Amino acid sequence: MGDQSRIEQFESLLAQNPHSELLCYALGNEYLEVGRFDDAAESFRAAIRLKSKYTAAYRQLGKALEKLGDAEGARQAYLDGVAIGEQTGDLQTVKEMKVFLQRLDKAKNAAANDA
Repeated sequence: MGDQSRIEQFESLLAQNPHSELLCYALGNEYLEVGRFDDAAESFRAAIRLKSKYTAAYRQLGKALEKLGDAEGARQAYLDGVAIGEQTGDLQTVKEMKVFLQRLDKAKNAAANDA
């Protein structure tokens, strides 16, 4: 199944079940994979609205925002996700987001040094 057909399939499923954070998350991942970063970010935000403690959605939202060039938005998504993950015990996702935060800090410091 091609990327567009998978997206259409998830969009159709989500239209039938708009309150599924899992479908929002899955659709966001499909959008992320094909470079539709605005759509991905919105899907991950929808997943978070439906389930505020969806740690993986914060991680993926951060990735989408990074791809959009919104480093501060990505940083906030990761920080929010770390806080939620520490509350819920999702330590693997917390660990991943802390690595992403370190990368953002390195990039910010490198940009500051180049200026």
